[in-house]
Amino acid sequence: MRLAVTLALVGSLSACDGQNSSGPAAPAATLTEVSVVTLHPKSVIITTELPGRTTASLTAEVRPQVNGIIQTRLFKEGGEVKAGEALYQLDPASYQASYDSAVATLQKAEAAVPNAQAKVARYQGLVKQNAVSKQDLDDANATLAQAEADVASAKASVETARINLDYTKITAPIGGWIDKSSLTPGALVTASQTTVLTTIRMLDPINVDVTQSSTNLLNWRQAVSEGRIKLSGPNVSVKLKLENGAIYSHIGKLAFVESNVSQTTGTFTVRAEFPNPDHLLLPGMYVRAVIEEGVAQNSFLVPQRAVTRNTKGEATAMFVTQTGKVEQRVLTVDRSVGNSWLTSSGVQDGDRIIVEGTLLVRPGQDVTGVEVTIDETSGEVRARKQGSLPQPGAPRFAQGDNEPKRASLAGN
Repeated sequence: MRLAVTLALVGSLSACDGQNSSGPAAPAATLTEVSVVTLHPKSVIITTELPGRTTASLTAEVRPQVNGIIQTRLFKEGGEVKAGEALYQLDPASYQASYDSAVATLQKAEAAVPNAQAKVARYQGLVKQNAVSKQDLDDANATLAQAEADVASAKASVETARINLDYTKITAPIGGWIDKSSLTPGALVTASQTTVLTTIRMLDPINVDVTQSSTNLLNWRQAVSEGRIKLSGPNVSVKLKLENGAIYSHIGKLAFVESNVSQTTGTFTVRAEFPNPDHLLLPGMYVRAVIEEGVAQNSFLVPQRAVTRNTKGEATAMFVTQTGKVEQRVLTVDRSVGNSWLTSSGVQDGDRIIVEGTLLVRPGQDVTGVEVTIDETSGEVRARKQGSLPQPGAPRFAQGDNEPKRASLAGN
């Protein structure tokens, strides 16, 4: 009986083994899928974004040049004035009297000249006849010279009186927008007083002063000398970001670069000039100037999301080779350009860099690279490129949490 049971169990196990040996083979392991971007060289416009403040292109503080009482204010506060336009009228009575007195003195001096000239002419004839002495002629010539000097002095007095009289009408030294008046009619003012009557600022064009470090200047000049950056032209264009994040509609130009570096901060001033026809920009505004330094030709832009730092602080990235293996490289990063790094070494034309899935792979591992696109504004992965869909049964992207968002953006 026991022998029969044993034979039955052996037969059952043999049947099971036969079924397993004749069944289908186990599925092969699938490769991990990663998102890649193919890199190609391009010409990159090199820009530097620097903080700064707007300043008026011209500023004039209005002060009186003679003493007097303000009779009238002739301008509208906060309005626009033209160069030479009258701003204040001082009481001109005393200056008018001084001018009239100077004119009368001049007339008196001029009246003495003809008589002195006639006396000299008469004495010249009498000297020849020995009717008068030469001393008398010399005295007549001296009298004439004194009369002519009196005329010149009187003319200078008249000019001085006229200038002081004109100064009773205070005019705008430049054209622009004028501030409020610090004094009202009836106030006493003195020549060259410390109190400013008002201030005029020219707002079109307007200047933007920014600061740049001397280190960045040296790096830029070295890149230009080595040919890594090519100057775009003599006129360097500058764009402007306003306080609210908007881009200013007018493009400015670089006006000058300060010729000395501050010993305390290690920076120097760069000034840009912008058209301001609508007077949107006012002095004192905080802005960010984007200065176009040049063009880096045949350069590679590596997405920032693909670059990490090793324990030595070096920039590294994962690449997918032609044979489908993961390779880790050390890159030389020069500067950031948008959401990418400008890389000068470690990258070649046609390299495929991993932008998603780096945490799930290691160097030397076989992977499947799926081409994707990167949004230049946000730096995020937007969608797969057409024709690079995964095979049926292959796993989704290595970072599965990002896939639904990316798929939604691609669908839009």
